[in-house]
Amino acid sequence: MQTRRFAGRVFLLSGAARGLGGAQARRIVADGGSVVIGDVLVQAGQALAAELGPAAQFVELDVTEPDQWQRAVAAAQAMGPVHGLVNNAGVYAPVPLQADDGLAQFERHVRINQTGVFLGMRSVVPALKSSGAGSIVNISSTVGLRSAPNAIAYTATKWAVRGMTKAAALELVRDQIRVNSVHPGPIDTDMLSVRTAEQNQARIAQIPMGRLGTAEEVANLVCFLLSDESRYMTGSELAVDGGCAL
Repeated sequence: MQTRRFAGRVFLLSGAARGLGGAQARRIVADGGSVVIGDVLVQAGQALAAELGPAAQFVELDVTEPDQWQRAVAAAQAMGPVHGLVNNAGVYAPVPLQADDGLAQFERHVRINQTGVFLGMRSVVPALKSSGAGSIVNISSTVGLRSAPNAIAYTATKWAVRGMTKAAALELVRDQIRVNSVHPGPIDTDMLSVRTAEQNQARIAQIPMGRLGTAEEVANLVCFLLSDESRYMTGSELAVDGGCAL
């Protein structure tokens, strides 16, 4: 492993106070890079930044707010040349098509999971152009490759992330900016807490590898896409799911 592959590079991560984003922040710093941890979870984000030391900074970031994205990008530029963005922030709630609060939940998913990704990409592109090249990784889901029961809002937004990734990849390729999507399956993070223990056990039984994935396993793939090791990849969609998409 090239432990200094991110030396001198700065990365902006949304939804990074814990879970997938937290694991990515730790990995980037371990590989010599610097990170701006953006999240609405202020205490958790500040604690992670303190843990990681001077190579990390926390910025409060509501991904639905353009002004907060601009502040996050400025904070990243103050640390050095910005070379990447990971759009981690997202929500998941089981929402059947005919749920009483279905419209409100659908619109909430769109604002965070879809509009948030759009704003993140739009906001960071000037900084990536200034650095001469860059990589954007959008976190979708295996439901962005197929679907899942009682998840119409989540499915819609994760398919949208997949499509926006491909559109942005075509638009930005001439600026040496690559855009790829990662599609995690069931991962052992707080997002699974919306289901009961019994529901989670039933889901694990359906995974060909027979277990949940870890945030670190997703971080390994994300950091590969952020690095020069994937320099001939753009518009790709990669599943890290224990075989769920088979």
